[in-house]
Amino acid sequence: MAHWLYKSEPSSWSWQAQKDAGEKGTEWTGVRNYLARNNMRAMKIGDKGFFYHSNDGLEIVGIVEVCALSHPDSSAKGDPKWDCVDIRAVRDMPQPVTLKDVKANEKLAKMALVTSMRLSVQPVTEDEYLEVCRMGGLDNPPE
Repeated sequence: MAHWLYKSEPSSWSWQAQKDAGEKGTEWTGVRNYLARNNMRAMKIGDKGFFYHSNDGLEIVGIVEVCALSHPDSSAKGDPKWDCVDIRAVRDMPQPVTLKDVKANEKLAKMALVTSMRLSVQPVTEDEYLEVCRMGGLDNPPE
């Protein structure tokens, strides 16, 4: 199973809004970067990921999972270039993990959040996933 990180400005779509979407989840729309789109095309049902508040907060605040495979992005106005997946909230991070904390951890020096900060949908390695979960107070992270 792969792991991912999804970035969202809380003023546009917050962790609370994601949780409020419920078990059905919601489309992760509006991604207009080819690499981020390709990351979504590679996702599988059940893949877990971090929900990251960008611009305001700069912290990993929760864990989500893919609940629908890549499909045309409904916000792309019929443009077939753009896809999205559907994700649903799994759980809160007991302690949000800040960008500053991630950058200070040598084990995360190669994490895309550090090296490709502007990419809105990023891959996360298994070791990075486990380390961030540990930092956030999750000893038994959702798999």
